[in-house]
Amino acid sequence: MGISECQFCELHRELSRKAKLSIYQLIYVPALTYGHELWVVTERTRLRVQAAEMSFLRRVAGLSLRDRVRSSVIREELGVDPLLLRVERSQVRWLGHLVRMPPGRLPGEVFRARPTGRRPRGRPRTRWRDYVSRLAWERLGIPQEELDEVAGEREVWVSLLRLLPPRPDPG
Repeated sequence: MGISECQFCELHRELSRKAKLSIYQLIYVPALTYGHELWVVTERTRLRVQAAEMSFLRRVAGLSLRDRVRSSVIREELGVDPLLLRVERSQVRWLGHLVRMPPGRLPGEVFRARPTGRRPRGRPRTRWRDYVSRLAWERLGIPQEELDEVAGEREVWVSLLRLLPPRPDPG
């Protein structure tokens, strides 16, 4: 026996903003970003994640799209970092782990592997290695040739991750 729509609306109104933000952080974010370290974030994925995130945050703030409040203002009001910034930080952190992994560890071996053979016709799918290398270049200014060297220094890598700025907010 479930609760009716009316009961749900009343329960939603009774929850404090702090409780709603806890639900966001503890349930919604992990469910939305499961396995995100290995995503190749396309523009379509980026837009869909932002839309889902802002849909939830607008409800937490008690706003709708008709109120025409910018996403950046809502995030600032709620004290929430953009979800895609969290995804990018985790991806770059995982890249550092892979680069520093000793020989013999399976994830590191797969990361360093260079498959042979022919690829299928058409435009190749973006490999995770290429995507994350481009991400490190665009967001941290680290050229691909220096990536292994910089990521090999754990303390330097961690300090760079802290400096990773949020992307400009489109709306």
